[in-house]
Amino acid sequence: MQLSVGMNQFDTARVFCIGRNYAEHAKEMGAPKPAEPVVFMKPATSLVPEGEPLVLPRGRGSVHHEMELVIALDREGRDIAVADALRYMAGVTLGIDLTLRDLQSRLKQAGQPWELAKSFDGSAAIGRFTSWPAEFDFQNLEMRCTVNGILRQQGNTRDMLFPVAEIISFLSRHWRLLPGDLIYTGTPAGVGPLVPGDTIMLEATGLGPFGWACV
Repeated sequence: MQLSVGMNQFDTARVFCIGRNYAEHAKEMGAPKPAEPVVFMKPATSLVPEGEPLVLPRGRGSVHHEMELVIALDREGRDIAVADALRYMAGVTLGIDLTLRDLQSRLKQAGQPWELAKSFDGSAAIGRFTSWPAEFDFQNLEMRCTVNGILRQQGNTRDMLFPVAEIISFLSRHWRLLPGDLIYTGTPAGVGPLVPGDTIMLEATGLGPFGWACV
């Protein structure tokens, strides 16, 4: 999928996602705080740009929304130092990690990977990217998620257990990062179900509002 960041366009093949990156969300999921970033991936076919409908899977249990800050990379790198990591960022936006919660719970209980619950087509809503200016403090960003006008999630990126620079550095020790890679950086507490007919909106200071209709 091709995404635009400012005047630049990137072909996105990989979507990295970080789980349990906010203490209160880990608590609401009944999970301990991780000692290092919890990583899973989604395919490019998971991405749903703003304005396109979110097609919710049918007959597979509850579908939950997870509001997240999303980072786009524009440089190739491996074994990136934390101090250099932000130089690899092209832009920021907000997105939604859709999760088949009932299925995820069964997979967890069986000690199996999460991909069936997390990586299905259309499972990653993505807003329009904003180029990252130096004065933009995305590590102190208040985010809001409403469903049908009712507040569902509110959080601040300063509460991340692993800040963005640490995430980029960590990922680069395991993969060669490439231009167009996206990173969903984790969700604050307040996740909940979506059903057909819902409208979900995301907004943060300087970002959004972004909206999707659920079908």
